[in-house]
Amino acid sequence: MRGVVHSINVSVGGVPKYPVKEAKIQVKGVEGDFNRFRNERREGWEGRAVCLFSLERIEDLQREGHPIEVGSTGENITIQGVDWASLEAGMRFSIGSVTLELSEPCAPCGKIGGSFVKRRFSRVDHDLEAGWSRWLARVVEEGDVAVGDTVNMIITSS
Repeated sequence: MRGVVHSINVSVGGVPKYPVKEAKIQVKGVEGDFNRFRNERREGWEGRAVCLFSLERIEDLQREGHPIEVGSTGENITIQGVDWASLEAGMRFSIGSVTLELSEPCAPCGKIGGSFVKRRFSRVDHDLEAGWSRWLARVVEEGDVAVGDTVNMIITSS
């Protein structure tokens, strides 16, 4: 499975997140981005270092009439060309010089409500709409990511 980085998005707090051309990705998250789980060291923060979303899913939601935009749901990296419905926890991806491992689908909350008609953010709830959620990932290998970098699934032997 192969894709490309469409956008890298950061914010000093909340949504939307705004695009940058490149970013350093560290175990604690994306440099320049505020992450409450990381900053407050909440349980499971390591697995919530980076949030990923699909450009195709954003475009599909726009066609449904939702006012969603890249970065408006808080994703750090917007990816194009990956079969989003096939993603599972534990999958690893190389992006630029970074290796990420999918931790869990990202549960939506009211803070992203403005991206949806009638604030229906449950539209991207994995439990209700499998294959539509954002994904949280832990950083396996730190490095740099830039817009246009290739996204490759890493096949691991079991």
